[in-house]
Amino acid sequence: MPAPAADPVSRNALVILAAIAAGATLYWLADILTPLALAMFLAVMIDGFARVLQARLPGVSRRAATPLAIVLSVAIFGGAAFFVADNATSFASQLVAYTPRLNGLLARLASLVGVDVPPTVTQLVHQLNPTSYLGQVAKSLQDFLSTAAFVLIYLGFIIASRGGWERKAVSLFPTREERQEAVAAFLRIRNGVEQYLWVQTVTGLMIAAASWAAMAAVGLDNALFWAILIFIASYIPIVGGVVGVALPPIFALVQFPTLWQAIVLLAVLQGVTMFVGNVIQPRMQSRSLNMDPIVLLLALAFWSVVWGLTGAFLSTPLTVMAMVILAQFKGTRWIAVLLSDDGDPAQLRGKHPLETPDAGVSKEPAGRRSKRS
Repeated sequence: MPAPAADPVSRNALVILAAIAAGATLYWLADILTPLALAMFLAVMIDGFARVLQARLPGVSRRAATPLAIVLSVAIFGGAAFFVADNATSFASQLVAYTPRLNGLLARLASLVGVDVPPTVTQLVHQLNPTSYLGQVAKSLQDFLSTAAFVLIYLGFIIASRGGWERKAVSLFPTREERQEAVAAFLRIRNGVEQYLWVQTVTGLMIAAASWAAMAAVGLDNALFWAILIFIASYIPIVGGVVGVALPPIFALVQFPTLWQAIVLLAVLQGVTMFVGNVIQPRMQSRSLNMDPIVLLLALAFWSVVWGLTGAFLSTPLTVMAMVILAQFKGTRWIAVLLSDDGDPAQLRGKHPLETPDAGVSKEPAGRRSKRS
């Protein structure tokens, strides 16, 4: 007699327990997995950049597109890092020059809360004793450099071993239909990451451009520096842009003797961020990624707890990858349905505006195409 079918309730309970175990494993192995996840994310980004260069620049072959994409990516990231570091140094020197205004701001705040003798900036710095934190800062810097080194090493090996994945795919999926299913799933994951990058870049540029215009209009110092920081912070979903635009109004309190500049910046920057983040960005993400906006918020909270800042940065790509993988199996498809925006996780909707050479590849699984044909 055939074995009785497994109880659906028991099967779903096993899936939930497996998900809890996987989350615990991700948490405990964060130091090992986060550099690898960042390297894979960068590899997908460079691959997409290379295909765009190959499609848009005449004379760029497939062999030359990847090295050119790597060189341009290093130049862009290096230039942005140098600009931020250089302006951060001048910003620190400006803070020293603004010490009298900081003391005046502290006096006004003290009077509002009923403190008769307000502290000065020098007294606050002395009480904080920043030298006691130098060890923690040095350790954090060492951890950052170590993680960056591992990311680059992983990235180099991933790019170098790309050619072997095709041979491995033939061994893993012996039949043509199975290989087509695997390729379709990979393309959905890759396109999901690229679409996420496109959405975050476009909305980040919107917020940064509007913020720069508002800061330049009121005459805030280092407006371009603040705009670039806001653009970088926008890659952290939902909260990054809100936190980034909160800093310029605080600095406006220090720079200007009156309050209206800070009030205007706070209203304009927060208004733009809330509009883009709550109206434009969810629509773009739900249309292109087929992800429920509430799921994106929950994913941000989950991955932030598991992997910290790295998890917050990668929360949306990791959730897209999880949805696509879960949709491939009958026992976990119900989870993918809940994660999707329209209840059909089989494919991502749309494609980012920069069409790539694989634009003609169907993102529908091979099994469905064979059934409909």
